[in-house]
Amino acid sequence: MTTSNRPWLLALMLSLPLGLVACAPTARPVSVIGPNQSVTLNNAVTVPAVGERRATLIYYSGGKVKPEAYRWLGEALAPSGIQTVILGFPMDLAFFAPNRADEVLAALPAGEKVYLAGHSLGGVTAAQYLESHKGRVSGLVLLGSYPADNVTLRGQALRVLDLEAENDGLSTPVKVEDGLGRLPESTRLVKLPGAVHAYFGRYGDQAGDGTPTASRAATEARIVDAVRDFMLEP
Repeated sequence: MTTSNRPWLLALMLSLPLGLVACAPTARPVSVIGPNQSVTLNNAVTVPAVGERRATLIYYSGGKVKPEAYRWLGEALAPSGIQTVILGFPMDLAFFAPNRADEVLAALPAGEKVYLAGHSLGGVTAAQYLESHKGRVSGLVLLGSYPADNVTLRGQALRVLDLEAENDGLSTPVKVEDGLGRLPESTRLVKLPGAVHAYFGRYGDQAGDGTPTASRAATEARIVDAVRDFMLEP
């Protein structure tokens, strides 16, 4: 689900008082973990790194999409030493617990390379989180997403990878590229030819989406290459 075909979702998200989202249920706290251990949180799907961990990706799921739908990406990144933690949210809506990344960050050793990612509404929420949590992570990966109109990361010393699906009928290329004005000037835009919104997660077809002219397998391979190279870049 995306905010583009559910405008009331974005309106609700932007109108929620901080106190309301702060009282959402939280996951069980964890202790600081070492480079060969994995994060364990309630309501989250964790794909451990293979071998010694080189980086962690904290993933905000799209609206009304289960975390399990993004496990494929974690499994593809794991052999490169990347741990992926796909967060769970109340009613599968990230904006009800936008600060949930805090729980993972608190569990990781100081100095670990950590990136935040989000698909669709999850990307909107991840950008909102980083606007008020400067310096908490190494970078941001947006997958078929863009910052809300009242959120800007412009001017932050933040690395950003922005993945745009050519035939996305929800987070359209026009909307994604308009969002570049609210992201750091160094943002790296990667266009996925022939891809659609639903190719970012394995949850089936989505109403209002475009028609794909590329295969899911080819698109997923491009996503993995882009995310892995971005996260492990020196």
